Amino acid sequence: MDSKLLVRAAAAAFVGVAVAMTLVQLREEPAARQAAATDPLRAKGDPLADQLRVCAEIGEAALSAPECRAAWAEKRRRFLGVAYPGAYAALIDPSRQHAEEPVLPPATGKQRGDD
Repeated sequence: MDSKLLVRAAAAAFVGVAVAMTLVQLREEPAARQAAATDPLRAKGDPLADQLRVCAEIGEAALSAPECRAAWAEKRRRFLGVAYPGAYAALIDPSRQHAEEPVLPPATGKQRGDD
């Protein structure tokens, strides 16, 4: 009978400590967030981040701005890891509309739609 009483007392003590710790946490003021000293999205010396920010701020007008289209193309090129720098050259320089197309390796395996 003593072991059951000891287990109940330990369980009650555990619940009491858990409730007390919860109440202490609820009463504390949340710590003030420190403002970041630098913008983590801005790379040092990289004007692309500034151009993308400007394009985001001008809204729908950015869709027709060639500078924004070029910035988005460069961002896509960097994100996708395109190895050939002329991939989006036509967007950056419209005079290069008929630039050489990159040679892609032939597709292997069965393609969708092939029967």
